[in-house]
Amino acid sequence: MYFYLSVLNLLTVWVMMAQLQPGCPDEKEKTTALKDLLSRIDLDELMKKDEPPLEFPDTLEGFEYIFNEKGQLRHIKTGEPFVFNYREDLHRWNQKRYEALGEIITKYVYELLQKECHLKKVTLPVDATESEPKSFIFMSEDALTNPDKLLVLIHGNGVVRAGQWARRLIINKDLDSGTQMPYIKRAAEEGYGVIVLNPNENYIEVEKKNAQVHLSSDSSDEPAEKREKKDKIQKETKKRRDFYEKYRNPQKEKETMQMYIRMIQREAEVKNKVTAVALTDSVHNVWHQEAGKSIREWMRENCCNWVSSSEPLDTLVESMLPDCPRVSSGTERHELTSWKSFPSIFKFFSKAMDAKNSSVKPAPTRRSNRIKYEEL
Repeated sequence: MYFYLSVLNLLTVWVMMAQLQPGCPDEKEKTTALKDLLSRIDLDELMKKDEPPLEFPDTLEGFEYIFNEKGQLRHIKTGEPFVFNYREDLHRWNQKRYEALGEIITKYVYELLQKECHLKKVTLPVDATESEPKSFIFMSEDALTNPDKLLVLIHGNGVVRAGQWARRLIINKDLDSGTQMPYIKRAAEEGYGVIVLNPNENYIEVEKKNAQVHLSSDSSDEPAEKREKKDKIQKETKKRRDFYEKYRNPQKEKETMQMYIRMIQREAEVKNKVTAVALTDSVHNVWHQEAGKSIREWMRENCCNWVSSSEPLDTLVESMLPDCPRVSSGTERHELTSWKSFPSIFKFFSKAMDAKNSSVKPAPTRRSNRIKYEEL
């Protein structure tokens, strides 16, 4: 975007020079002149000419990368890790390339869930019509029939999908730290049924049939002057939004809208059936999410949050929120908390199961009884 940046620099110099000239117009006239000059620049076309096409491979091999035997993403020819800055001074293009690779990684993990973890893909809602938006989850064969225990895995928000903890870790570190597969395999070894949820896949994007936005209405009973002022504000707002969208994605050809997939809530059933919930650096807030007293009490008794902290693994971390005990995950990096707390979480589950069977709730983990990796 060299030409685009040069234009902006030139405009900055032009404004400064105008301010130094004797007898220059007032601020309002200068602003009007600058807006007029900017309005003549077709930002969309300008950036398209300067930015390479957003056309990327649709396979790992096309990107010339592959996962080695250690689950690390490496270049096929050089053996080097993934390089984000593939093209100098084109950060946005590099970001789009990274996102394109991320989409391939998502499909790759889906395949691993089925091939290596032996999970089956299930479409939701189960009673969806043919034309209705759908999502999917992954389940073990005994997920709904296991008489003893069931592990339900839920990732965080953002770009991650079913089976992932952090895309950054998958690409820059390895599959073990960035995916849920170690949890799934450990669960299978310990006799759990497994369900892998996919909450970020809760809508689909479709092309807008009518992209034209009607900003005014002749049928309004408002005075003409007030209506014109409102229309002007709406047009300016849309203009600013379009300006930002052109910068964010100048090569976007179609406008889309989101169609959400059906969701339901079953608080009572969840509280009766769920024995323990392990959170990893969760950013939930019981006040913002309007959790009632019964939910807060249930969380204190049945949940534990392994948060990012410099303290040793399982050290109790004080909190101002009355939700659930918080202990250290043994790392200050948010994206690594699920991986670092992995062994402790399964020990927490085992204690919860034993307590349920003996009708005694497990006490929160404290510094005096930290769980060591070598103990497992």
